[in-house]
Amino acid sequence: MPKLVQLSLSPEAAADPRKVLNAAASQSRMQPSAISSHRILKRSVDARQRNIRVNLTVELFSGDENEGPAGDQFRPLDVSKQREVIIVGAGPAGLFAALRLIEHGLRPVIIERGRDVSSRKKDIARISREHIVDHDSNYCFGEGGAGTYSDGKLYTRSKKRGDNSRVLGLLVMHGADSSIMYEAHPHLGTDKLPGIIANIRRTILDAGGLFLMELRVTDLLISNGKVSGVMTSDGRTFGSDAVILATGHSARDIYDILYRRKIRVEMKSFAMGVRVEHPQELIDRIQYHGSTRGQYLPAASYSLVRQVDSRGVYSFCMCPGGFIVPSATMQEEVVVNGMSPSKRNSPYANSGIVVEIRPEDLANYSESGEMAGIMFQKELEREAWIQGGRTQAAPAQRLADFVAARTSSSLPALSYFPGAVVSGLHEWLPPIIGRRLREGFSFFGSVMKGYLTNEAVILGVESRTSSPLRIPRDPVSYEHVAAGGLYPCGEGSGYSGGIVSSAVDGMNSADAVARKLNVV
Repeated sequence: MPKLVQLSLSPEAAADPRKVLNAAASQSRMQPSAISSHRILKRSVDARQRNIRVNLTVELFSGDENEGPAGDQFRPLDVSKQREVIIVGAGPAGLFAALRLIEHGLRPVIIERGRDVSSRKKDIARISREHIVDHDSNYCFGEGGAGTYSDGKLYTRSKKRGDNSRVLGLLVMHGADSSIMYEAHPHLGTDKLPGIIANIRRTILDAGGLFLMELRVTDLLISNGKVSGVMTSDGRTFGSDAVILATGHSARDIYDILYRRKIRVEMKSFAMGVRVEHPQELIDRIQYHGSTRGQYLPAASYSLVRQVDSRGVYSFCMCPGGFIVPSATMQEEVVVNGMSPSKRNSPYANSGIVVEIRPEDLANYSESGEMAGIMFQKELEREAWIQGGRTQAAPAQRLADFVAARTSSSLPALSYFPGAVVSGLHEWLPPIIGRRLREGFSFFGSVMKGYLTNEAVILGVESRTSSPLRIPRDPVSYEHVAAGGLYPCGEGSGYSGGIVSSAVDGMNSADAVARKLNVV
């Protein structure tokens, strides 16, 4: 019977497999020689006290006991001649829906507006070098979705919808490091994700699935109130008894199609704000109590939240050792996001700091109906583009200057590739965002001494945290509440946020399709 032991070690000891094994053997009162193998089930850093510890849960095996595979056992079927299911979008929800369909013996036909992961690199580079945004292939659109080139964080608090470890296991099977199975805040890194995504594509193709890249869905085929397929930008139509809608929340043209087709959508709360960047060394000093990080601790991160006038102000997508990236999907807008490479070795730390926006906050956009949130996003993204000089340069302001409502006279070096322009964000951010951000930053500076400083800079705007719309679906069948045959899932549907929860949602949608088509 395997034994579980809980360890609390110094960062140096936790980095040494031999010391971990010896500590685990001592804790379990076993001789190291009696342990045939061991594996770490959970690892987290506890930096609440000056004496920083690494907490480990270790499973010990002896004799003939087998620890089993580190990743997931995927058993594909040959689906090349089987019933087809259309998947719109090749992000986490779409790709993992495809993998699950294959296990059910159904053929996924994935339609993706953007390019493959390799070709996307050129389009992304053009945004920084030439300030040209390809509206079909960018940081948000293309194979792998937004997560591929914006970090690859796998942490999720949501465990209600399915088994997160199933997603992590499939990622390990396709090339991710096995440490994501036990790290408290697992992370892939933008340098590793493209290869993993390409491996997933090969698995789907080898099983007989089909990818149609650089092809945009322009309409839904509807018959007797039921979605029966899609029309694409080249004029072709593709029919199917099930359409899994796995587009991200930046695919606004999909919302336009639904709205035009009178397929019900609903407004929901979302968040907008700015991205703040500090020197990573400064965040390390704050979080590690003034000591240097050294070689055994990861780049420090933080999580902050404050209620201001009954609205949440909070950190979002914190990227230690990372970069700020341009995430616009159209030419005349500026949108910022963050990413980290796998080693998190950039000298910068950045995070979105955003304010909750509720439908009742958008009374001035009531003429836009359910699309009010999108119109609000668009307006602020265009203003950021204007403030940035009508390029992909971002409007920026030193953090302490923003809180004091004074325009900065200069900016320090930043990680944002297209460059930044001095701008008084305190003057043009809407009060429902700007005022709450200033109060939130003041509070964050009181709980993290040194955080509120002019060494830090804010850049605008962080506007794509989540969808301002929900595409309502039945909680059991996963079908749209009024349009049968349509299965909205992932971030664009308003039911998930992030790689893992979107992947789980995609797999659940595939299970629902299989039940409807009587293959399970």
